[in-house]
Amino acid sequence: MTEHIKPPVIAVVGATASGKTALGVEIAENYHGEVISADSMQIYEGLDIATAKPTAEEMRGIPHHLISVLPPDAPCSVADYVDMARAKIAEIHARGRLPVIVGGTGLYVDSLLDNIQFPDIPADDALRERLNAEARERGNAAMRERLMQCDPETAERLHENNLRRIIRALEVWELTGIPLSEHARRSRAVPPPWEILRIGIGFEDREKQYARIRERVDQMVRQGLLDEVSEEYHSGRRRATAAMAIGYKELLPWLRGEEEPAAGIDRIKQETCRFAKRQGTWFRRNADINWIMRDSVCANCGIFNSAAFAISKWGGL
Repeated sequence: MTEHIKPPVIAVVGATASGKTALGVEIAENYHGEVISADSMQIYEGLDIATAKPTAEEMRGIPHHLISVLPPDAPCSVADYVDMARAKIAEIHARGRLPVIVGGTGLYVDSLLDNIQFPDIPADDALRERLNAEARERGNAAMRERLMQCDPETAERLHENNLRRIIRALEVWELTGIPLSEHARRSRAVPPPWEILRIGIGFEDREKQYARIRERVDQMVRQGLLDEVSEEYHSGRRRATAAMAIGYKELLPWLRGEEEPAAGIDRIKQETCRFAKRQGTWFRRNADINWIMRDSVCANCGIFNSAAFAISKWGGL
């Protein structure tokens, strides 16, 4: 790694099952790097198969950070993630190595790489409980619609199932009178301290992406997904994070003896495809991403060679 005014960071992003893990490892192997995960589920302990954590074999000896570092019930805000990731980037640079951010949680990636400065707006427990009670009474869609009235920009970015962030955005509005999206704009005043290359893996043909997702779910089942979620369910633990993970909640009817597991597996495939579509929508808005279309790369070039070409043009190393 040569001397630069700003130290380099490479990010590999894209939808689930696109091949980010493998490409991140190859980049780290070839450019003396270490991987930092940007995945809001993999950061928690447990449910390794359901959250598709890379195995030791897939890591190939490359250090991976921010995987299984939090207990299942620990809160982790975007600001918490960014603080942890910034510290890891500094540690990796201090070792003279290249940080490689790998993940599909777009809010984590963008908040980190855009150097978002989070406003110090403390939580108001009473207000939050009132908003949660309202959500229980009226439903998630109604809360998102309420957010649409005061902060349409944030509401557009959030799925109605992401109730925790909807509640937080409403809380910020009620406490400050300023939309969370405006706080976000103000938070971008300080440029990032790194030279950044973003590489995205996508698909020209969405059906090929969905076929890859369905195959990966089948592979997860072969690896022991059903045993993993059954053990979790019968352990008596009720993780807040487990309820959010695709691959667990879809199997609850089977765990309760209400249906055969095949129905839950089909739901996992369906929900993962929907999730991948939302991820693609998020990342495609970013003009700074250098895209590699997996289904269009020639056999002789390969995904890594295409990434290496982007890195050579970037000149940040």
